[in-house]
This record gives sequence, structure tokens and C-alpha cells, in this order.
Amino acid sequence: MSENPIQLTPADNRRDFIKTTSAVLATGALAGTLPIARAAHSFDSGEIKIGLVGCGGRGTGAATQALDTNSAENRVKLTAVADPFSYRIDEALKGIGSKHAERIDVTDRKFVGVDSFKRLIESDIDMVILTSPPGFRPLHFETAVKAGKHVFMEKPVATDAPGVRRVLAANKLAKEKKLVVAVGLQRHHESGYQATIAKLKDGAIGDINFTRCYWNGDGVWTRPRKPEQSELEYQMNNWYYFNWLSGDHICEQHIHNLDVINWLMDGPPETAQGQGGRQVRTGPDSGQIFDHHMIEYTYKNGVKLLSQCRHIPGCWASVSEYAHGSKGWCDIGAGKIYDLNNQVIWNAPKNELGHAKEHVDLFADIRKGLIPNEGDNGAYSTMTSIMGRMATYTGKVVKWDQCLNSKISLANTDAMSSFDNEAPIQPENGKYWVPTPGIDPELVI
Repeated sequence: MSENPIQLTPADNRRDFIKTTSAVLATGALAGTLPIARAAHSFDSGEIKIGLVGCGGRGTGAATQALDTNSAENRVKLTAVADPFSYRIDEALKGIGSKHAERIDVTDRKFVGVDSFKRLIESDIDMVILTSPPGFRPLHFETAVKAGKHVFMEKPVATDAPGVRRVLAANKLAKEKKLVVAVGLQRHHESGYQATIAKLKDGAIGDINFTRCYWNGDGVWTRPRKPEQSELEYQMNNWYYFNWLSGDHICEQHIHNLDVINWLMDGPPETAQGQGGRQVRTGPDSGQIFDHHMIEYTYKNGVKLLSQCRHIPGCWASVSEYAHGSKGWCDIGAGKIYDLNNQVIWNAPKNELGHAKEHVDLFADIRKGLIPNEGDNGAYSTMTSIMGRMATYTGKVVKWDQCLNSKISLANTDAMSSFDNEAPIQPENGKYWVPTPGIDPELVI
């Protein structure tokens, strides 16, 4: 399932696992963290208890797909849920229960509030699914790892460079504690993508000299402001439109395409420059994110990537990735390789539904005694997205090390405990600050 999974031997049973976790605690590595109510599942044949943090659409889908894997050999149950909004918990349980009512037991473990994730992670669970807005992901992931829980987390895994570094540090601890870490970059689990990337790396189109990727569509939902909402509650309910919560749509969606090119290039790019802005996002419900980005990335081997993402109705729509080489070119998502005369010379097997397959692979690995870890890849692909945003927001050429080491933090999520807390960004005359390339070049956000 992942890069370099650890293999557990039969001797690594529950007792050994708890002993290992206790040893880590004894070293002081987890000083000041939440108490461990129950050690994470240790790959025996018992039932795996799952907690869901973030009960929106993706959380509902991820929990449902995890429960879809339930069988006599892989018993899985949802035993706790948490979200800042009670209505989302109700909607999620209704959606998940329509397929798996018998696999839900959360009677006294429905936690509501901005800091409700703490109570869930303290509860009797083995694995946590993290699908809250991405701005909270570093805090939630670190808390789960320190508490000894296995993790499935959605992408992106952060919205700023300090968050990415926090995830990388927590993932290092996860590896030391032999905790499973899966990230929702599901293309890595689709056989069509796997076969196509392998074929390209094997030289099917010769030397790769240029790549392209796109996530162009109409845009996403908006939720009207309610008079009784605090500013923080409004922003969290419309999390997609605020950088501290979503990272902009280049991070929240386009990361999938950027991740594919990183996969093909065996690592992230070295530099980026580009442009972007807001043509249709001009109203009071538009938050502060751009509606289009176009970036030229350059990888270590000199290969360029033309990256484009757009949220403007009525325009060309495409979610795709391409590679061009000395002997031909490839539509990666479609799994088709063409020669220089544009004739198809190879077809990949049809892709499975990646959102489901990633959970099938995850639990299959766990039952085999493997410890897959996708945390570093998730962090680097997230940083690639943030790097592109830095380029479009500033209008400058930005470098990988400069971006990864940026000190600019978009929000102090650790300090948030209720909707009464102050939101990280405040509106002025009903509108929010939006970066202007060339005018705010020092703000490498």
C-alpha cells in the first residue's frame, strides 16, 4: 500500500505492541500529551474500532468505505465521532447508517465542539479517520500519533509550511511507534495509475521532457452566513474559502494531480513561478481564495510541469495528468500511451474506485502484519501545492527549501477551543484580505 511498509513478525502481538508504546512513553518523547486510553490495534484478528474526526461529506464517505471492508476476516466498527457541528454528526451517522447500521456503536461517544477531537482520541479506539478541514490536520495528526492511534487522514495534510513540518515530525514518531499512517491520495491505489507510472518509469515514451496537469471545474458549495454565527463559526462552516482552513483549491483539489507528477518524478520540484487571481470570486461569500492558478514547476532533472487549476463555470473542464517524452506521450489518468504519430500503443488496466481501494489496501495490510506509512509523501505533495500557492500569491520565483522552511503560520489552531475564539482573519466592509501579486511579495504565504 505504501512506501516501505514495516513487516511485523508473529511475535509482535498486542502485548509486545503495548510494551513498545510504553517504552516510548518512558523516554519522555510523549511528555505532556493526552493519556492513552487504549493502545492501538496490534494486527491480531480482533475487531478494529474506528473514530471519525470530521463528519462532513468526505468524512462520511471515508467512514463508509472503511466499514465496507468489514468481513469475517476483517471486523471493523465505528465507535466514536467528533465534529464542531452537531448537525454534521447527525447527517454523517444517517449516511453511514444507511449502509452499515449494524457496524455503528457511538451511543455515548458523539463529541461536539472545536476541540472535540481530543475526547474522541482519548476514547476506546484503535484507528482514527481525520477528515476535518485541512488547517486542523497537523494538530489532529500529532495528537493521534502521540496517543498511539493508527491514522487515516485526508489530503492535504496542512495549509502552511509550519504545519507540513509538524506533520513530518509527527510521522517520524509514528514510524518509531509502528503506527499505520494512510493518506487520501488514492491514485496510488488504483491499478491503472500504478501500471502507467511503472510503464513510464521503464521508458515507454523515452526520456520524459515535459509534463502537464489540470484540475479545472466550476467550483464548490457555499453556505450562507447566519446572524447568530460568530466569525470563527462562519469560517469553519465555509472552510473551503479560507486559506488557513483549506489552503486554497490548489491544495484542496489540485494536490491529487501534483502528487501524480511527483510520483513520476520521484520527488517534489525545486522551483516554481506562476500567476493567479480572482475573476469570479468577488462577492461577500468568496472568502479569500483565488479562482485560478497557473504554475510552472521545475524538477531536479530539469523537467518542467505546467500546472493549472481553475474554479470558473463555463470554461474548459479537465482533471488530468500528461507526460511527454522523446518517443511519445501519455494520458496518465486514462492509462493511454501514444507514439509520436498520436497512435495508441498501450492501454493500462481500468482503474478501480480509489476512494474505496485505499481502504481495502489499508486493512489488508494491517491484517498481514504490515505497517504502511504514507505520511511523508502526503506532506511533500501538500508542500508542492503550498509552494504553487506561494508562487501565484507573490508573483515571484520560489524555491523548495525556502518554501518548506517558511515561518509564516496561517492560524494557531492549538488555541481554538470554541466558536467564541477569534478567527485568524477578519473581514473589512464584508470582504477579506486577498494577496496581490507584486504588491505583497514579501508575504510568502
